Amino acid sequence: MEILGYIAALLIGLSLGLIGGGGSILTVPALVYLLGLNPVISTAYSLFIVGLTSLVGSYRFYKQGLVSMKTALVFGLPSIVAVYATRRYIVPAIPDSIFTVGGFEVTKVILLMLLFAGLMVFASISMIRQNRKVNGDVTVDENVDHDILEENGKTEAHPEPKFNYAGILAEGAIVGTLTGLVGAGGGFLIIPALVLFSKLDMKMAVGTSLLIIAAKSLFGFMGDVANYEIDWAFLSVFSSLSIVGIFIGSYFSAKIHANKLKTSFGWFVLVMGVYIIAKELFF
Repeated sequence: MEILGYIAALLIGLSLGLIGGGGSILTVPALVYLLGLNPVISTAYSLFIVGLTSLVGSYRFYKQGLVSMKTALVFGLPSIVAVYATRRYIVPAIPDSIFTVGGFEVTKVILLMLLFAGLMVFASISMIRQNRKVNGDVTVDENVDHDILEENGKTEAHPEPKFNYAGILAEGAIVGTLTGLVGAGGGFLIIPALVLFSKLDMKMAVGTSLLIIAAKSLFGFMGDVANYEIDWAFLSVFSSLSIVGIFIGSYFSAKIHANKLKTSFGWFVLVMGVYIIAKELFF
């Protein structure tokens, strides 16, 4: 099982490199079910692993001019504050035993795993829907290569973002809180928000999302350092394997049709989410 856990580390990076997301969905189940870690510490480790891996992945997009730094700042600030506060204060304050229903005790561990499984199911639906996002009356496909036309120093494919500040600040805070609770990056929530509230095209949204995920995940992990004893040796090995995976995924991303891959991955995530719900509730 330990070997499978480290293989999963490669797959986490591979997913981020190939389809720009999904890695965090694999991290917590791998740490809990394959490596036998406590779910609470697993959500903390997941923040570090996903944050570091996403940071490396965002660099490839940054070199191509596919990261909007202004958008990352506007969305990222409330998200960082929310995830840090959640990890530093809210998660430690959740009691180990929450309530009992008909002899079934809902513990902190079960609650976090059920929240995570619910997130997996929600994310899987997003991926199964072929990763097509609607912006007004225009449907955007992230796998379409747009022609880049220079006009006044800007590109037609990647115009300057136009912000709905209220929407993007609120979404940033919500995603940050959710990330803090379950240890997942939430790229499937961030990307639609960037398309809707910042008017970014899909490729720019994916690159900017990776940078936001990196920043909020790593800052959230800082909130855990004061609460838990961190196994830095383990984190270094697991994260290194994940980073190797993202380089492999990035290499093959130009050779593989990401839409079909994302749909297949979505079904896998859906099965995993249902399995976790069934295991925590009935087994």
